[in-house]
Amino acid sequence: MDEFVARSLDEIRFWSRIMKEHSFFLGLGFRCEDTQLKKEADRFYAIFEDIERRSHEFQANADPHTIKNFNTEVAIAATHIWAFKRMVLGLILQCKLPGQTNFPLLVDHISREANYFRNRLEELNTGRLEPLPDAVIDENVFFLKIMADHSKFINHLLDPSERKLVEQAREFSNDFDMLMFQAIDLSSMRPQSQTVPLLSQFVDQNKVSVKALRDFKKTARDLINECRIKSIIHPLLADHVFREAERFLSILDMFDQALSGAKVNKREILH
Repeated sequence: MDEFVARSLDEIRFWSRIMKEHSFFLGLGFRCEDTQLKKEADRFYAIFEDIERRSHEFQANADPHTIKNFNTEVAIAATHIWAFKRMVLGLILQCKLPGQTNFPLLVDHISREANYFRNRLEELNTGRLEPLPDAVIDENVFFLKIMADHSKFINHLLDPSERKLVEQAREFSNDFDMLMFQAIDLSSMRPQSQTVPLLSQFVDQNKVSVKALRDFKKTARDLINECRIKSIIHPLLADHVFREAERFLSILDMFDQALSGAKVNKREILH
């Protein structure tokens, strides 16, 4: 499969499902009287469900020009849902939706993911993908914040009586906040910080924490599905955050392989 086609379809298949589920979660959090907002959330759910379905219909030999047009269409949809999420965030922060149950941080969180999705498709279409050193830092800054947010949501959606799990979620929140700030520091030191040894250690360190969080999310998801813990976490949300941790881990694995290749190439040059 053409690399452009493969990468485009991979992004769309993963993130269109995420956008669809965001629409569902937003709808759950609106009040009964927020009928227009609920309709808009349902509309976006249908849009991204259709995009997800169509993305799986493309074959391995899909025409790159067709995929480029599909990317443009999906990027427009991602832009529209991003605008909807930011509008909802504004209403919440202005206290115009009292009693709704979507955390402001959650709405900001899902809008950041929509923006990330849109940018990825635009980068693929223009061929302006970041060089490896920049991608390592920027992807980590983005995903470490996502993981920190997830930990905070889990913490606040578990029943307070689940003291052990609540404490574990709080510890993960603190851990990922620290990792995110380290990533921001590494970013501000660019380009001097972009050496293979520093980036390799950065990726290795983050992989350890992401694996631990991924396993915690998997355990929580399974316990929720089996009704073995007390929480107000929807089973789909539990699976949703687990899949995003898996996604981040796969990206870290790709960076690890690329950086290992860079080390080998450097040794070859030196010798």
